[in-house]
Amino acid sequence: MANTKPRHFLLIADHTHLTLRSILDEAVRQKSIRRRTSERPLTDKVLALVFEQPSTRTRVSFDVGMRELGGETIMLNGSEMQIGRGESIADTARVMSRFVDAIMIRMLSHSAVTELAEYATIPIINGLTQRGHPTQIMADIQTIEEHRGAIDGKVVSYTGDGNNMLASWVEAATKFPFQLRMACPPEFSLDPALIDAARAQGADLVVTQDPEEAVAGCDVVMTDTFVSMGDKDAERRNTLLMPYQVNDQLMSRAADNAIFLHCLPAHRNEEVTDSVIDGPQSVVFDQAENRLHAHKGILMWVFDAL
Repeated sequence: MANTKPRHFLLIADHTHLTLRSILDEAVRQKSIRRRTSERPLTDKVLALVFEQPSTRTRVSFDVGMRELGGETIMLNGSEMQIGRGESIADTARVMSRFVDAIMIRMLSHSAVTELAEYATIPIINGLTQRGHPTQIMADIQTIEEHRGAIDGKVVSYTGDGNNMLASWVEAATKFPFQLRMACPPEFSLDPALIDAARAQGADLVVTQDPEEAVAGCDVVMTDTFVSMGDKDAERRNTLLMPYQVNDQLMSRAADNAIFLHCLPAHRNEEVTDSVIDGPQSVVFDQAENRLHAHKGILMWVFDAL
């Protein structure tokens, strides 16, 4: 009997290196053939895009990506759905599974997204939760490999808030052979249990509170906003995280050909200075574009179309 279990994309940790590599390879292929192909592998498929939180890149890239693959989209937000008025996650999953072919959802509660996947009979894609941002990581790796070759053996450094982005990068370090260095203040560091679990799976992780130590000689410098969706203590966070700002001095500690990544939106001259994000080492807009191609790769995988 054929396996009818839906293919969800909820966390990087859920997937093998082989699966992630196949998605990345498809992302590269999709970028190379864009606007030069009549392929429409997802014709007659409908993707629901559900947003509890604001979005620019995730929303537009999944919408455009699905359309370019031949499918259609329907856009919803929490206030438009009964889920925002008390309908259970399980009932929502059961109903939506009868209307559409897949759901991409952005919701802060990771347990709610996991429950949606548990009861859905269609693929669920995590477009960002407080636990992780796996679709972004795929675009990040694509961008690194586009500019610096295979991620294998590279040193990737992150400085700033120990948030969902960093958590997903820690998971990626269990799937790909690179070193991840992270510099966060103790007040906003990752859960040590996550670090220990990743190391037990072979991840090469360096944890420090010194951003200069983290970026010394590295191939990639990354950061993210100091205040993310759901954070309430903006003034305190900015004060404690400002020493982790990516500026010219910090970038000078990295390798001469190091690149700078930021998933955007950026709060300029907070977590990163104008001179860095607009400078020659910045690839943030290539990174943003690659959301489209990486998301196409993910869509092709969840629909078993690779």
